[in-house]
Amino acid sequence: MSKRHLPPPRSGPNAGTGQPSGRPAGVAGRAITAAAARAGAPGGLRFTERQLYYETCRVLSPGSTLLRGRVPGTPAPVLRLPVFTRALEARGRETVPGLLPPLPESGARVGPRRPRERAERPERSERPELSEPWDSSVSSESLELPELSELSEAYSEPDVYDYGLPRLLMCQDRSIAGMLLANHVHLEAACPVFAAADALPLDPRLLAALRRAEGATVYVLHDASPAGLALPAQVRSGLGPVPGVRVVSLGLAPRHAAALRLPTGRGPAPGPAALAALPAALRPREADWLAEGRFAEVAAVPPDRLLRTVLRLTRGPRPPRDSLWSGLRGLRGAGFMTWPAA
Repeated sequence: MSKRHLPPPRSGPNAGTGQPSGRPAGVAGRAITAAAARAGAPGGLRFTERQLYYETCRVLSPGSTLLRGRVPGTPAPVLRLPVFTRALEARGRETVPGLLPPLPESGARVGPRRPRERAERPERSERPELSEPWDSSVSSESLELPELSELSEAYSEPDVYDYGLPRLLMCQDRSIAGMLLANHVHLEAACPVFAAADALPLDPRLLAALRRAEGATVYVLHDASPAGLALPAQVRSGLGPVPGVRVVSLGLAPRHAAALRLPTGRGPAPGPAALAALPAALRPREADWLAEGRFAEVAAVPPDRLLRTVLRLTRGPRPPRDSLWSGLRGLRGAGFMTWPAA
């Protein structure tokens, strides 16, 4: 188990690298090239810098991928984050295909505006073509996704909230919310995607739309950490007295991190209050794992697997496909111009 804490990425062009931009830094630079190809497969997926870091660790440690699902565990990252950041800066972030631009630290939102923000917004003719409310990492020109800007305009229309909203997705990590939006999860699952820090407390019109759907579900995607595992309860309390609305955790839990052999980090041990807020459904070994300061991030899940899982869980199970024989049997009872019953 890793005892290395994963510090936040360094900022600034070529900060402390000592290398000219455009030249990868040794083995890490070559691994980034391979990792970017794997993270974007299949079909040119968009991914965050943190996801690229974890994919680079898997490229440098192929044995961890081979053991996934067979030997549970949480291996240590084989590449320290500062080394990866220096290699990425030396190469140039803009040269990595599929890499989303970093989110600004503050001042940008992932999701629809508040009503007061819409009232202050200038007229459509005065706005740039790709404007708020989507975060700059999602609505930048490099994405070339006009449907995202169209959806943001649709959320700004008041009559959208006159309909029922059967499901909604809350993400603990703002960059993961932007990644899901950039890969059209909100369109394929017909499920709005929010960053929890930007969306809570929910707009009263969204609460009304959830109530109107009769049995709506708010999904919460979070890290395997004390703060992440406490997020579903915070969302539930933030919704207030909304009858019939379920709050469902999509993970991660420590057992998920072990089953997927996700690289994990280690930070300060949580205090008694954080441990007391952990869900009662956690196994004792999971609680002990968290008490040691260990954590696993959603960004450590391979991008394609993350997208498939989120789509499967938010859309629900697909109806079984009809075989040729079941279709022929169904024709017998279909009525006019079908096989005779006798």
